[in-house]
Amino acid sequence: MNAGKSTALLQVAHNYEEHGRKVRIFTAALDGRFGKGVVTSRLGPRRNAETFDETTDFAQTLGSDAKELACLLVDEAQFLTVQQVRQLHRVAHVTGVPVICYGIRSDFLGNPFPGAAQLLTLADSIEEIKTICACGRKATMNVRVDDTGKRITEGSQIAIEGDTRYIQTCGRCFYIEA
Repeated sequence: MNAGKSTALLQVAHNYEEHGRKVRIFTAALDGRFGKGVVTSRLGPRRNAETFDETTDFAQTLGSDAKELACLLVDEAQFLTVQQVRQLHRVAHVTGVPVICYGIRSDFLGNPFPGAAQLLTLADSIEEIKTICACGRKATMNVRVDDTGKRITEGSQIAIEGDTRYIQTCGRCFYIEA
């Protein structure tokens, strides 16, 4: 949500590959804002990636290739299922391959995404990428707005097609402007 997550992922991939190391990048199949299977930074860099959906079995998809990897990177990780997070956690601990996931914690109503909640539970470490609210405070929440900038307070948890827009807010603005 405009915090630089995809930019950070692309930088990590570049760093590994610059040293001849193999990475695999996955992104959510349901996110086609910049093209299916594309990780895109609003700053410009973009890269093709493999896609995952709720049926993807990461252990099976990676197969014996997992041992050859230097790193596995996942963008839009909030869309992972609980089981997929567990699969990735197992891959990391059994093969020793670092699995780095980038995503957001909660939806536009402040409710956790199931994949994000599981990631927060199992992650060996968590690094927050900071962004700011319009008021200048640290943004930790996401608000869905319509094309006029009016806040939307109901609807499905996932909406990323068309002109759907989100803004980042601090907790104070999230509750005051509700």
